Amino acid sequence: MTKWSLFLMAPALLVGAAAVSQVSDLQRWAVHDPARPLPRVVDPGPAGPPAPAPADAVPLFDGNGLSAWTNMKGEPAAWKIENGFMEVVGGKGSIRTKQGFGDCQLHVEWAAPAVVVGEGQGRGNSGVFLMDTYEVQVLDGWQNTTYADGITAAIYGQYPPLVNACRKPGEWQTYDIVFHAPRFDKDGKLLSPARMTVLHNGILVHANAELTGPTAHKARPPYQAHPEKLPISLQDHGNPVRYRNIWVREL
Repeated sequence: MTKWSLFLMAPALLVGAAAVSQVSDLQRWAVHDPARPLPRVVDPGPAGPPAPAPADAVPLFDGNGLSAWTNMKGEPAAWKIENGFMEVVGGKGSIRTKQGFGDCQLHVEWAAPAVVVGEGQGRGNSGVFLMDTYEVQVLDGWQNTTYADGITAAIYGQYPPLVNACRKPGEWQTYDIVFHAPRFDKDGKLLSPARMTVLHNGILVHANAELTGPTAHKARPPYQAHPEKLPISLQDHGNPVRYRNIWVREL
């Protein structure tokens, strides 16, 4: 085998090794296990201006209204809009896109409240859900201890991020998520699981992670067959988390 052949095989070998490591990790740690090691902290550098959307992106929120969103009952979304961002209004409920998406590249910018209230899961908590089902956790993870699979940028209840790349409370943060939806056969049997690659503030925190099923609190439920496209949703967890500049590219 030539050195060139080994070079070409390296990415596949790394992904394969990562998959084996993920399976081992999930077998070792119970969901929300407080003993599970927290990721090391990495300073991502200062926040920049909103990232411009590519020409082929579908804009979901550009600061000018919530026309692309409804609440979970299909009624108009009732979150606050101010100065180019939207803010969770506790008790008004989570919101979801009117349009459904499957495989996609999603860009989300968010900020936890500048005034710190609470601790652990009670501090700057929200979430970005692909297909209304698969969550990347939003949380104020700056000097805030919680369970590892619920820290900022965790694939909730399954995988902690590779590192904690949080900025300080009140500062804008970014998620760039490449999502591949699960596939089911005509009888509802799982053919291939959902996968996610996630960058938090430009830093890789999940590399083609294979999801065990829907994300959930204190559970790892199995897959249930669902449509090929479903809405993207943002969670109302009672904290006034802000969002801006959300766009998606279908893959």
